[in-house]
Amino acid sequence: MSKKILAILSEFGYWGEELIGPLETLEKAGYSVVIATSKGRRAPALTPSMDPAYVDPPLGKPVTSPEVAAKVVAIEKSTKLDNPLNLSLLLPERPYPSSATFIRDFEEYNNALDAAMENILGEYSALLLVGGSGPIVDMVNNQRVHDLILGFNRADRPIAAECYGVACLAFARDYHIRKSILLGKHVTGHPLEYDYKDGTGFMGVDFNMGPPPYPLEFILRDAVGSKGQFHGNVGRQISAIVDYPFITGRSTADSYKTGELLVQVLEKGLRRYGW
Repeated sequence: MSKKILAILSEFGYWGEELIGPLETLEKAGYSVVIATSKGRRAPALTPSMDPAYVDPPLGKPVTSPEVAAKVVAIEKSTKLDNPLNLSLLLPERPYPSSATFIRDFEEYNNALDAAMENILGEYSALLLVGGSGPIVDMVNNQRVHDLILGFNRADRPIAAECYGVACLAFARDYHIRKSILLGKHVTGHPLEYDYKDGTGFMGVDFNMGPPPYPLEFILRDAVGSKGQFHGNVGRQISAIVDYPFITGRSTADSYKTGELLVQVLEKGLRRYGW
């Protein structure tokens, strides 16, 4: 199996530690991480995630240590995130049903997708969806991100997601079946207690959509269904869940743990953790 991991970042801002945690852990274990974004533009770190004095409004405390802040500043100043893969070139776009040649177009799309995923799965062992508020904009309802998730899921490859990146899993659904791939699974993610209000989610980028457009906890609770479970673990410092092939991390503090669990899944065959 390849020692390469494909990581998706948002062009509207990623939370620093939610990249640094798994990146540092994976690289220490001998894996290389290749970055991709929706349009091939460089992903920026959200400025609060580089500021150890920034107080997270829902939690009422600083959530970035000086050590992690320095690491985020360093990677932002480096060329490491330059020239990411462009998902819009890597994977095809599904045609509109209103196309006059929809059936032929849909066949062409599926053939192109199969070929693209064969190449991707031949190169990467796992998929990582990095969190922050940015994924709400260009990852959560991104058909190409969904196709990646579905492809890794069908191939029985690990898929790790953090924070608002976990929402991508809830909406990645087979075009024909349209049922959640999280049905019956155990996951974690932003609970209601962690949700922010207007103006505090996109600080430092030239964009502000106000508060998150949905409560992630409710989406995940519905997605896992009656036989699965959402674990907010409010009151616990760490919340990270493995229900193979999914590895989910709640928020910033869970970033290193998410990376550690992904390594254990890849190296030791871990299939369940956290509940």
